[in-house]
Amino acid sequence: MLARTTDPIVAIATASGRGAVGIVRVSGARLAPVIAAICGRSLKPREATYLPFRDASGGAIDHGLAIHFPAPHSYTGEDVLELQAHGGPVVLQLLLARCLEAAAEDDSATGRPRLAGLRVAEPGEFSQRAFLNGKIDLAQAEAIADLIDASTEAAARSAGRSLSGAFSQEIHTLRDALIHLRMLVEATLDFPEEEIDFLQKADAEGQLVALQAQLGAVQLRARQGALLREGIKVVIAGQPNAGKSSLLNALAGAELAIVSPIPGTTRDVVSQTIQIHGVPLHVVDTAGLRDSTDLVEQIGVARAWGQIEGADAVLFLHDLTRVAGADYAQADAEILRLLSEKLPAGVPVLDVWSKQDAAPSAAPAAGISLSARTGFGIEALRQRLLEVAGWQAVPEGVYLARARHVQALLRVEEHLAMAAEHLAARAQSLDLLAEELRLAQNALNEITGEFGADDLLGVIFSRFCIGK
Repeated sequence: MLARTTDPIVAIATASGRGAVGIVRVSGARLAPVIAAICGRSLKPREATYLPFRDASGGAIDHGLAIHFPAPHSYTGEDVLELQAHGGPVVLQLLLARCLEAAAEDDSATGRPRLAGLRVAEPGEFSQRAFLNGKIDLAQAEAIADLIDASTEAAARSAGRSLSGAFSQEIHTLRDALIHLRMLVEATLDFPEEEIDFLQKADAEGQLVALQAQLGAVQLRARQGALLREGIKVVIAGQPNAGKSSLLNALAGAELAIVSPIPGTTRDVVSQTIQIHGVPLHVVDTAGLRDSTDLVEQIGVARAWGQIEGADAVLFLHDLTRVAGADYAQADAEILRLLSEKLPAGVPVLDVWSKQDAAPSAAPAAGISLSARTGFGIEALRQRLLEVAGWQAVPEGVYLARARHVQALLRVEEHLAMAAEHLAARAQSLDLLAEELRLAQNALNEITGEFGADDLLGVIFSRFCIGK
């Protein structure tokens, strides 16, 4: 559910814990009485003022900077007060409590509470106010959270482009072209005797083709942006002592997993997020796949299969020093059979031949041969993982997108494809053509929030941090 959007709100806007600076933020209508109570004076708009933050008796809680952003020129579009104090958690809690206390006190001039109804903000409520007051659209609001959560430099830069409105502008351009095409079709429905000549003269078919091409370019950048945000899960699988833990360590550039010649050393899941050209890959090392009478190892193997079933890609390691053995080859074939049964359709399984330094002549032509010890083949594997992830560098730049954006654009593509079929039928399907174009526009509007259900907004903003 959407929060009560008319209540004044307050929250600590900086992360929990100790720091040099912490911020308490207040947003609502007519903050002047609360500013006077806490700061002891009025503030010049958008000018930082150093002063003591006063408690109810007039004593100083702390000294810091106070900034007043009058509506509508603020982050939320409402009056906003920011108190920048020392970043100790006790100090910030005292300031938060003082804001609530000052709001509830009666104003001497009016005899009424200074700021009736002030409450602690819910997660994401400041950004929600900004969206509802037209300061940002929904895609930009999501970009704020993505910028905060970015795990790579490329993801942060892409989130910054989305926050600046680059993604939203692409959507608005698509929407404007779609609205123009809808206008032609609706006009034709109003004047049916002109329908064929009118659509032909307006080149409705050419406009639709151009719109589909433009949509394809946006989809490419959105898919790349979603990849930068989400990454993919890569599971390393294989028999015991195939070199799985060594490969994880080589990819991560750190000794994360224990490596030993004893089979079954890895009995639990070990994971690490690495980045390749800014794309996050969540790499998971698992227990060696084999039948075992050891109860702990059985649990490890079961967990390995659980990770494999949720993978976006599987690296199936083969030990080059043992592949010539009949028993080893038979066990590999059985694992491959189980992989084909357990993995969803479309999940790639990459054959990786390990320990190339120990048996270089045994490496087959197919697959990737590597040595975690020497680093041979590691870069080739990195590039192959980027290909599997679907990464393509686009010259125009990538903006960060979410899975819901990609799905919405996919629905637009489907509706435009149906619209093209109806347009080819002309008079027999103009009503259906108009409906497909309307549905395509609705799907675009969902991305920026110009059309969307309250429950969708509630889910999006509830995942923000407090104070943002």
